[in-house]
Amino acid sequence: MQSLHTLLKSTGSHSFCECEAAPAIEHGARHKGFHSVEIFSADQAGVDCVLSNLPVSSASTVAAERSKSPRKPLYTPEQRARRDATPWTLVQAILAPLQFLVFLISLGLVAYYLTTGKGYEVATASILIKTFLLYTIMITGSIWEKVVFDEWLFVEAFFWEDVFSMLVLALQTLYVVALLKGWWTPEQQVYIAVAAYGTYLVNAAQFLWKLRVARLEGKKNDAGSQSGQMSPSMTAPGTNWAGQQS
Repeated sequence: MQSLHTLLKSTGSHSFCECEAAPAIEHGARHKGFHSVEIFSADQAGVDCVLSNLPVSSASTVAAERSKSPRKPLYTPEQRARRDATPWTLVQAILAPLQFLVFLISLGLVAYYLTTGKGYEVATASILIKTFLLYTIMITGSIWEKVVFDEWLFVEAFFWEDVFSMLVLALQTLYVVALLKGWWTPEQQVYIAVAAYGTYLVNAAQFLWKLRVARLEGKKNDAGSQSGQMSPSMTAPGTNWAGQQS
């Protein structure tokens, strides 16, 4: 368990906290020189450094406001372990950039067709390949979510990403059906694919953001594990209390 650190709010303006604290467990009143003592988590407070030279009321407000709603991590430790262990993670890591590469090529071919009226067959083939890859990554992605989160789709951590993925899938499926049934003109059919591609860009941005969040959380967890392996002298009784009385 990580060591506890204390915010000592004195009658003056000097107060500070130390990071790597454990979750908040106690609020208590103090007498004779101290207004109160608050044991809190640096994670909950949203700080990575010392709070200093703040009036007592300001320090209390900052700590209280920042600890109201800590952001829920994308993965629990168990889910993170399953994510790192399953081969479906590697499958997704390969398919995602491959689909994006095909998207870029197809987008160029579609743009060429819409501007020149030439290359319809090649543009159509590229859209069909993109659609095939989309179905593949949706199927393997749902398996990945089942392995990691024990749900096939729409897990809380990736709910809106899955919503936009389904919207992209619906648009590209509509394109394929329109192509096979002969609905509308070829140009109108291609514009359906353009709408799907625009939605796909939003979806790709969503997943890139979640990838960044996951990496930051991974670094934070690694740092927490290292800080947890402290020497006995650093965790000795009395060293967990930090404060300055003015």
